[in-house]
Amino acid sequence: MEDADGTTVLWRPVGPQELRLVEEAGWRRWPARLPDQPIFYPVLNEAYATQIAREWNVPASGVGHVTRFRVETAFARRYPTRRAGGGHILELWIPAEDVDALNAHLVGTIELVGTCTA
Repeated sequence: MEDADGTTVLWRPVGPQELRLVEEAGWRRWPARLPDQPIFYPVLNEAYATQIAREWNVPASGVGHVTRFRVETAFARRYPTRRAGGGHILELWIPAEDVDALNAHLVGTIELVGTCTA
């Protein structure tokens, strides 16, 4: 969701471990990807982020969280929007090696906006 202020709002479903790393970074950075995670994929709407948190994170760890953050639109446009399924299932696929660049283009803090439990 692009805003007139030059930022784009993105969401990311996370499990408890990733949320802890974000919190430890002062809510200002995404952690580096693990070797088996070649892509960082924020999603383009809260409904899809909530769906992933509920359907993937909860079964895997008992809890799933939904985060929201802003990034400079010019940076976000470097990455094509990917449709991963139905109409609202939209993601940006950011290569793992670009996560530091993403962090440099964050505007404000990463926010916790929802939690799903079993």
